[in-house]
Amino acid sequence: MVGRGAVDRVPALAAVVLAGGASRRMGRDKAGMPHHDGCSMLEHTLAVLAQRCAPAFVVAAPGQQLPDLDGIGRVEVLRDEVPGLGPLAATGLGLRAAAGAGSARAFVCAVDMPCLDPGVVDELAQHFDPEIVLPWDSRDHYLAGIYRTGLAIRIEALVADGARSMRALTDGADTHRVVLGPRAAAALANVNSPGDLANVKWPCE
Repeated sequence: MVGRGAVDRVPALAAVVLAGGASRRMGRDKAGMPHHDGCSMLEHTLAVLAQRCAPAFVVAAPGQQLPDLDGIGRVEVLRDEVPGLGPLAATGLGLRAAAGAGSARAFVCAVDMPCLDPGVVDELAQHFDPEIVLPWDSRDHYLAGIYRTGLAIRIEALVADGARSMRALTDGADTHRVVLGPRAAAALANVNSPGDLANVKWPCE
């Protein structure tokens, strides 16, 4: 993993956490789901990212109830303007808000990674020039990557044309892929069902 000194030399990152998914396989809202450390998944995710990123933006569904986020730092809740459009539109909403806050780049992630570690951000943040920096382990991890906030404009155009997948964005952008070390790679595991959550080994390995 990259040391803290290396992180101190990189430009500041905002955080965008996508928390508004339908969670049909889980059978409940993932954002409020209990994490092993005693808080909710959303609180845990924000606490991890607060070690590297500020401000943070949570993209939630209209009317979605969220845990109390007081005391976590600079967090703004955004509501999906049109629900059901998937992660691409939600990412664009978060990036647009991050750009408005003066951030040039943002770490974008889902709320369902119980072992998320700041080392993931450290390793990706070393790569300054690409528009998008993604972890790769035989597949792209779209929702654990760093995105230029200026991509919000491109995302809006893609969504207006009917695009819904993150690949529609990354295939047309300057995208750099990074193979992470074993510990950081383990932090990318997400949970989509009660069985996935039950199989997480604590402490995270």
